[in-house]
Parts: sequence; C-alpha cells; structure tokens
Amino acid sequence: MPSTPSWGIPRLAAFLLPTSQHLQFMNRIPYLLLFMALALPARAQHGHEHAGGRTIQFPDTADYLSLTCDFHIHTVFSDGDVWPNIRTQEAQRDGLDCIAITEHLEYQPHRADIPHPDRNRAFEIAASAAGNSDLIVVRGSEITRSLPYGHANTVFIQDANPLLQDDAEDAYAEAASQGGFTFINHPNWTAQRKDGVARLEPEQLALIEKGQIHGIEVVNDLTYSDEAIELALEHNLAIIGTSDIHGLVDWQYDIAQGGHRPITIVLAEERTEASIREALFAGRTVAYYLDSIIGREEHVRPLIDASLSMASTGYIGDTSVARITITNHSDAWFTLRNTSEIRFHNRANLIDVPPHGTVQLEVKTGVRMDTISVSFEVLNVITAPGNHPEIVLEAVHP
Repeated sequence: MPSTPSWGIPRLAAFLLPTSQHLQFMNRIPYLLLFMALALPARAQHGHEHAGGRTIQFPDTADYLSLTCDFHIHTVFSDGDVWPNIRTQEAQRDGLDCIAITEHLEYQPHRADIPHPDRNRAFEIAASAAGNSDLIVVRGSEITRSLPYGHANTVFIQDANPLLQDDAEDAYAEAASQGGFTFINHPNWTAQRKDGVARLEPEQLALIEKGQIHGIEVVNDLTYSDEAIELALEHNLAIIGTSDIHGLVDWQYDIAQGGHRPITIVLAEERTEASIREALFAGRTVAYYLDSIIGREEHVRPLIDASLSMASTGYIGDTSVARITITNHSDAWFTLRNTSEIRFHNRANLIDVPPHGTVQLEVKTGVRMDTISVSFEVLNVITAPGNHPEIVLEAVHP
C-alpha cells in the first residue's frame, strides 16, 4: 500500500481547508477520509487481501491436512537473485508448510562468483536457516535440459551431486533410485514451446512409463496451462503449482497489495516430510494460483466443503424470504453461480465470497422450509479445462 505523502496529514488538512475561513479541522474530517480512501489501491478498497495478512491459509479437509508447499525455488546457487536464507524467511512469512530448494544442476551462471562443487549447498543453508521452526525444507534439484527431455524438478532426493550426469536419462534414473518425486517443469514455456502449448515428447512419455516422472506443473510463476491439466489427467500425473521464484517473492507477486505466490496444496495425513512425499506420489495435490483452485474432482471437492458453509438467520417477518449467510474459511476468493431454482432477493445469481469473509443473501423459497438448499457452480475451481464443480450448501431454519 502506498505510504502517506511525505508532506503529512497537517498539510493535507490545510490543502483541503479553505484557509481564509479558518474552519475547524474536525468539521472537515469526512473530506479528509474521502481523500485518503481515494488514494488507496483499488484492490485494497475491494478488500481483496488476505484477512490474516500475507499468510496463505486453507482449512483441513475431513480426511487430510491441507499443507501449503512450493516445490520450485531458486537462489544465487544457480540463477536466482537471493541467498538461500531469504527463501526460508519468505516462506515463513507466507506461512508455508514446506519448500524445496531446486537449483539448476547444469546451469550455473554465478559460478565465477559463487563456486560450489557441492550441489547440496543451497539446501543446507536454507535448512539451517529454518532451524527449529515449523517450516519443512526438503532437498531437490532441477534437471535442466533442452527438449526432448526439457526441465524437470526432483524433490525428496538424498544427494543432488550424483544427478549431475552427461546423459539426461541417467539423471532421471538416479533421481528415481534415490526415491525422488519428479515432475515436468513449465511444459508451456515459450522458450521451448513457441506456441505456449504444453505437449509431451516420446522421451518424456517413456520416462512416465518407467515410473520416473510423477507430476507436471499446470501453474508456473505467472503462467497457467489448460493443456498441462489435460496431460495430467490423461497420464495420471500429480497436478503441481509452483512459483519458480528467482527474484523476491514480494515483488514478483505484489504481496503488499494482497497478492500471493502460486503453491501446491498437498493433502497429507500428517505434517511431516514423509507424509508430504507419500501424498505427492499418491497424487493428492491441488494447485492454487490467482484465487483459482485447480485439481481433480476428488481432491478439490473436500477442500471446497471445508472452505464454504451456509447458515440461516430465519425468515423476514411473515414472508417466505429468508436471510442466509455464506462464510468462506479459506484464503481464496470464491466465485459462485447460483444453479438452483431458488432465486435471490437482494442480488443477481453470481456472487463473490471474500477470503475469511461472509456474504449476506436474501433468498425466495416460495414456502417456508426447515432446511434451505442452494446449489452453486464454483467458477474459480477448475477440474478440467472449462469444467467447474457444483456444490450444494444447506442451512437449517432456526
């Protein structure tokens, strides 16, 4: 949010007041407040900020913890711009549960200034900086090749150094031998796909068949790919969303203005490294990007159920118009389209439910009901290109 101009509130008041009339400052406070409101960013005026600050929060589902993770991060130990401890501090400020340090194995543009034969060094610094905090830092690397193999991250490995192989297939095989979870990076990257369309090469398909590729990024940094979702569904790959951050998270994603980094929500049984790894291999993942929630139906639906609830405060007088409240328990803006026969009395059929906020509705039920049910298409949740799940919210008449 922009700071107050350096000339300060007293001079601002003097600017607003007709000095020749010497009116009392208190009488002009409404004008001052109006001026300050107009100076605020439009996004902040709309309330489009995380209610708890920058922390990314999603409720746990009925069966799993909803863990926030970023598995694609760079530092100066490859082609990033910051020291590894900064990545740890950013993740802690974002309230993430887990990050992976994934330096390029082959691409080392800072090697003249930061020579490091040990490819584990960035992870060691970041993990040490996390100390005894709640943040889980896991070891990873980026296999950096031209097509047909392309770029891929492997996380939960034991030692990055043996992955530095002349042959790309040997690097993938080594990652698999260490138990690494490997996913295709930015398959829609225009440096390798001029049309921005994600596709898989025969060599990548062979690695999938051998069980050496397990996921694919549908979101990378500031890009999203419908085709990558289709590939994930077709080849049973985990759906991944990452920041691929090189600079500062705050600058790249306008954190101060209510933005957030792209992440993967991992549905894990426990908040441990082993449980996160198990969930990744099981494909229990959801990508979160620009308030869009992207994943398979069986994974996003429990997350929606945990995020949205509806309650009724009763009917208005002796009418059949009831007041209901929809509450959002998550950090995402939910966009809902009414698909039920019940119509609203105070707004149209499209509503936005703000993060950790509520929306008050008046609904016309025709006759008084003990239980009010309203069905919605959840437009900000994507289960396939153009596909959005439908939910039913219920409220019991008090």
